[in-house]
This record gives sequence, structure tokens and C-alpha cells, in this order.
Amino acid sequence: MRRMRLLGLVAIAVMAAIVAGAGQALAAPGTSTTPTSPTTPTTPKTSGTSPIPSIGIPAVDGLLDKLAGNGSTTPGTTASDTSQMIVVTAPKATDTTATLTAFEKGADKSWKPAFGPTKAFLGSQGMGEPKDNVPRTPEGTFALDQAFGREANPGTKMPYFQATRQDWWDSNMKSPTYNTHVRSAKSPGGDSENLYDSGPVYDYAVNIAHNPQRVPGKASAMFLHVTNGEPTQGCVAIDRELMKKILVWLDPAKHPKITIGVNAAAPTGDAPSTTAPSGTTPTTPTTPTTPSLPGVSDILGDKGLSDLLTQLVNLIPTLLGTK
Repeated sequence: MRRMRLLGLVAIAVMAAIVAGAGQALAAPGTSTTPTSPTTPTTPKTSGTSPIPSIGIPAVDGLLDKLAGNGSTTPGTTASDTSQMIVVTAPKATDTTATLTAFEKGADKSWKPAFGPTKAFLGSQGMGEPKDNVPRTPEGTFALDQAFGREANPGTKMPYFQATRQDWWDSNMKSPTYNTHVRSAKSPGGDSENLYDSGPVYDYAVNIAHNPQRVPGKASAMFLHVTNGEPTQGCVAIDRELMKKILVWLDPAKHPKITIGVNAAAPTGDAPSTTAPSGTTPTTPTTPTTPSLPGVSDILGDKGLSDLLTQLVNLIPTLLGTK
């Protein structure tokens, strides 16, 4: 009974955030609500078992459905609902670390956390518009399609190959196989990565399909992979054992996706910036009107659930298009 009452209070906080987010632009860096970043990755006790209680809040379920694109179709295509989502958020676009949580949608249509929240590393220039030779993590929602690793298949249902020194990810902008996996004794040229020689960060990885049209210059080789404890060249990187467990959890039949977002204007130039994109009005620093989630943390007495809800509340203004 107490849990239901507490979750009801959290639901009110989430709904209040939706109302507040719809009527204002995002808070500028320094005034936005900052999610708690775990100092050490949170590893689930067992694969597929969440250390966090089921949420069961309709506002959160609707938010994740919208991020996943469920219920929407592109003309000429058939809708395929996503029931596995990995959500990566940071307080501002220039941050090099973020919070990652994986969710699964059950038969009851409610989303439940499967892994996390945990710390993730982003590109050394944060996140925003992807561009070749700029170490920036792409912002948006993307499919997860091809898994690979220097180690043997850990048991994933995703298409998987074990990388050798003949496996490359083509990053040559002049190549006809740009932004694809290539098996060759020689490099495809340009900045192509050897998926074995890149080291332990590619022991386990999955491709973030951010540029499926393979447009030269829009960046290639963006993966979710193992961290070395440092910012990346544009990928998202997490704890090794958690990465392995996420690979086992991922199922192509559930159309898995990853959404990467910030609660500040994303940079579009070649250097990190906190200014608003051209043609928009920068947000004037004010006292944030989004509910204070540290207060919710005090109510819940559950740091994991509080971190998770903070992460989702910070996504609401972005989802509502109030950048």
C-alpha cells in the first residue's frame, strides 16, 4: 500500500513535469535538473532481472512508446512496435558521461526497467549532430542491428560475428561500402577501424544504426560497446559485464532501439557549444520549474527508482519539442 502511494506521488511529479515542459523551453546548462550519475556501474543481479521495481505509470509508458515510435508509421512501411529500448540521457549536450537504462515492454503494455540506471561514456565532444572526424555521439532514436565482438558470441539473438584482424568497419567516405562491416585482408581506407585491433572496447559491441542511408560525412562506426573508462570517439560505452548481459538480452524480434538525448540544445558545429542552434532563441537562465527530483528521492527512499525517474523527467521537454 505504501509503495502504491509513493508511486502515485511520483506519477504526479512526472505529470507536472509534462505540463511544465510543454509551456517552457529547456533550462540552460547550470539550471536544468541534473540526474544522479552513479559513480560505479549498476550491474543487475541476473540477466533480464531488474533491480528496480516495475513502474506502472501511464505517463512513463506513453513517453517510452513515443520515443520508440510505437504506433507511428512511415508511408509505405508496416508498423513494428519496439518492445526493447535503451535510453541514454545527459544534462547537457557537452557532457561526456550520461545515464543509461534499458527497458522492456511486457504483455501488459507496461515498460519495465531491465538494466540500470548506470553510467555511460559519450563522445569527447558530447552529443548532437553526427559528423565524420568529430568525436560526438549522435542524438536521436536509432535501431540496434548488428552485434559483434572480439570474444565469442555470448548468447545474443542478434546477428553476431566474432571479429578477427580481417574485420573492418568502413569509414572511408569515398568507399561504396561506407558505414558497413567489411571483411578484407586490407583496410577499406580512410579512417576505417579494424574491429580486432581496436582492442578490448570491442570485446562486445552492437551497431547504432544512426546513418542507415550511409551518407558520407554523416559519421560511421557508432556503437554501444565496452568502456575503457574514458570518453569515446562518438560511441556509447558501458561496463564490460553489463554490455555482455545487454547483448544476451537484445532480441531482433523485439525491434530494439536506443534513444540518446539531452535537456539542453545540442551542438551542430565542429566544437562543443552550449548556445542554441541557429534560428532559435537561447534559453535565459531561470529558476527551473520542473519538479525537484531530489525531493522525490527523499519520498521514495529508493535511489535507483529516483535516478530512473529523474532521467525520464529530463527527457519530457525534449520529447515535447520545447528546445
